[in-house]
Amino acid sequence: MKRVFLVICLSTFISSGYTAEKKPLYKDKNVPVEKRVEDLLSRMTLEEKVWQMENKAAGKLDEIDQIFGGRSYGTTHEMGTTAEECGRMYYELQKYMLNNTRLGIPLLPAAEGIQGILQDECTIFPHSIALGSTFNPALMQRMTEAAGEEARVIGIRQVLSPVLDIARDLRWGRIEETFGEDPYLIAEMGIAFVKGYQSQGVACMPKHFVAHGSPTGGLNCASVSGGERELRSLYLYPFKRVIEETNPQAVMSAYSAYDGVATSGSSYYMTDILRGELGFKGYVYSDWGSVERLKTFHFAAETEAEAAKMSVIAGVDLNVDSSYGFLPELVKNGELDIKYIDQAVRRILTVKFESGLFDDPYGEPDRIKDVVRSKKHVELAKEIADESVVLLKNENQILPLDLTKYKKIAVIGPNSNQTVFGDYSWAKGDSKEGVTLLEGLQNVAGNQVSVSHADGCDWWSRDDSHIREAVELAKESDVAIVAVGTRSTYLGRSPKYSTAGEGFDLSSLELPGKQNELLQAVKATGKPLIVVLIAGKPMVMSWAKENADAVLVQWYCGEQQGNSLADILVGNVNPSGRLNVSMPRSTGNTPCYYNYYPTDREQRFDSGGSPEEPKGHYIFEKPYALWDFGFGLGYSDFEYSNLSLNDSVFTAKDQLIVNLDVKNVGSLDGKEVVQLYIKDKISSVATPVQQLKAFRKELIKKGETVSVRLVVPISELALYNQRMEKVVEAGEFEVQIGRSSDNILFRRTISVR
Repeated sequence: MKRVFLVICLSTFISSGYTAEKKPLYKDKNVPVEKRVEDLLSRMTLEEKVWQMENKAAGKLDEIDQIFGGRSYGTTHEMGTTAEECGRMYYELQKYMLNNTRLGIPLLPAAEGIQGILQDECTIFPHSIALGSTFNPALMQRMTEAAGEEARVIGIRQVLSPVLDIARDLRWGRIEETFGEDPYLIAEMGIAFVKGYQSQGVACMPKHFVAHGSPTGGLNCASVSGGERELRSLYLYPFKRVIEETNPQAVMSAYSAYDGVATSGSSYYMTDILRGELGFKGYVYSDWGSVERLKTFHFAAETEAEAAKMSVIAGVDLNVDSSYGFLPELVKNGELDIKYIDQAVRRILTVKFESGLFDDPYGEPDRIKDVVRSKKHVELAKEIADESVVLLKNENQILPLDLTKYKKIAVIGPNSNQTVFGDYSWAKGDSKEGVTLLEGLQNVAGNQVSVSHADGCDWWSRDDSHIREAVELAKESDVAIVAVGTRSTYLGRSPKYSTAGEGFDLSSLELPGKQNELLQAVKATGKPLIVVLIAGKPMVMSWAKENADAVLVQWYCGEQQGNSLADILVGNVNPSGRLNVSMPRSTGNTPCYYNYYPTDREQRFDSGGSPEEPKGHYIFEKPYALWDFGFGLGYSDFEYSNLSLNDSVFTAKDQLIVNLDVKNVGSLDGKEVVQLYIKDKISSVATPVQQLKAFRKELIKKGETVSVRLVVPISELALYNQRMEKVVEAGEFEVQIGRSSDNILFRRTISVR
C-alpha cells in the first residue's frame, strides 16, 4: 500500500507541472566564469540587462523593498549612515537580491575609498596628496589593506578610487585627491593602492579616464588641451602601469573633454585606447552625471537618449545618472544594436562572478565594531601622517622645539584648532572627529609648557578684526606657531566656505582671506615664527620662505593630524615627507612642475628678475618653483657615496641597476628618500629636463650606513617619436641621483644603442 501511495503522489506532482528543475549553470561555482556569465545573460530580459548597467542608491534597512521593488541593479552605494547601520542594511539587501528578485543577481556595493572608506565612523586616513608625499608605496599598500578590511566587514566590495589624475594646474580644487605632479610617482602609489584593496577582495576603480587633472583655467570639469604625444607620454602613463600590474576590475570615465572630445562619449578613448592599447578587461563606470552631460554640458548630443546611446557605444558600461533608462526603447525601436547592451552586461557580470558575489555577497556586520576604526588602524593613520609632513625651512635649527627654552607657545591661525580632512572624508566641515594641532601640542607638552590659542582670522573672509588678539597672544609667548591654509569638505556633507576640494577652484594661489596679513602681524612682534601650511594644495608661501623661522607643509593628514604635527614639532618624530607637488612663487608663475621641456623655462638670455632688479623672463621673479618636487628636510643629515652602475652601454631590453651607500651622519634616526632622475640628452622630439624613474625610502639609524639599490628598465626611457611610434632612441642619457629634483648629488652618462 505504501508503494502505491508513493507512485500516486509522484504522478500527481509531475502532472501538475512541478518538476525538479536542474540547478542553473550560473549558480554553480564550479563552472568557469565565462560559461556562468553566458548562461545568466541568456536568461535575462532586456530590462533586466539594463538594470545591471545602472547604479541604484540604497537607503535604510526598512526601505529596501520600496527602493528596489524586486529589481537587481549593477551597483549600489550608501554613504550617509554609520558603518554598522550600513553593514546591517547591506547584509539584508543582498539577501533580498538573492531571494526576492527573479534571477537572484547580487549587487556590487561601492563607496569612495580614497582616504579610507567614506562611511561614518570608519578610520579617516590621510588624503591622497599626503599619501603621495610619503614617497612610500609599501605604507600606501598597508593603508588600503586596512581600509579594505573595513570595507569587507561592512559589505562594500568596490571603491571608487584611486585618482590617477596629474596635478598640473594648482588652481584646480581636486589637487588634494591626486598623488602629485609626477606620472611615475602616481603610478607607483596607484599600484600599491590597488594591490592593498584587492588583497582584501575589494575591487578598485582608477579614475578619471583620461587627462582630467589639467582643466583649462584650473576650473573643475573644463576641457583639457593637448595632443597625442602628451596624452600617451603623460596622462596615460599611470593608467597603463596600474592596468598592466594590477588588472583592476573597473575604470571610471571623466567629465571632461580632451582635445575637444568628451571622453565619456568617445569610443576612441574608452575602447580603442583603454581596451585596445592598455589592455583593460573590466567594466567602465561613468563619473556621476557624465553621460547626461554629453547633452547639457558638452552639447555633443541633442537629447538625453542620444547621450546614452553615444556613451554605451563608446564603452561606458554602467551609468550613475538616469540616462540609461532610455536604452530599452532605443533597442526596441531599432536605434541601438542589442550587442552593445550584451557587451556591457557581460563585463559587469564577469566582475560580479570573479569577485565571488554570487557565492558569498555578505559582509560581517557582527565584526564591524572590532574592525572599523580599530586601535591598529588609527595607529596606522598616525604613522602615515608622520611620514607625509614636509619640512621646508628650518632656520638655525629652531626645530625640533626645545621645550626647556620655549615655555610659552602661542598656537595661532584658522587651521590651528580645526581638523581638516578633505573632500572625500565622511566628516562634516565643522567636525572635530580627529585631533587638532592645538590638541596635539597640549597632548605632547603636558604640564611642561603653557599652550595658548587664538584663531586671529578665518580661512576665507576679509575680516581682520581678530588679528590684534593673536598679536597680543604672540607678544606674551616665547614662540608662535601659525597654522594657515585651505579647507575642504565632502560635497555630500554640505560644505560651507570651502577653499579647496571638488568644485572649489581658486583663481589665486595666495593664502585666502587675511591669512598673509596675520602672518605679517605675528612676525612684527619679533617672536620666533613657525608657519604650518595645512592645505589640500600648494599655496604661494614666498613671504613665509623669506620671513619665517621654520615652514612646514601638512597636507590633509586624517584624524591623527594634530598628534602627528605636534610630535614633529617637538622632535618625537623626524620628518621625512617630500614634495610631490612643486610649490609656486606666485599664481602667475604657474604651472611650476619640475618636469618641464627645456624650451619652457631655460633661456639663453635673462633667467628672471626681482622687484629690486627687473629683468626679462619673468620681469620681477624667476620662472621656477619656490620649492621643487622631491624637496624635504629632516632633523638628520645624510651622505651619499660609493655610487656604481651595472654597465654604461645598454639596449632597450636591458635594466639599469644603480647601487650606492647612504649614511646617516646626524644625531637622530631618520628616513631618507633616494631619488633617480633621467635626462635624455638629445632626442628627436622634446623631452623633459628630467624625469623621476626610481626612488626608495629607507630608515637609517644614526651613524649607520644602508646600501640602496635602484632599478630602471631601459624601456622606461622610451618616447613617442615624430611618427607617434614608441621607441627607445639610441644615444646618451644622464642618470641623476639626488635628494630632490633640484639637489642632484651624482650625474653619470649612459649610452643606449
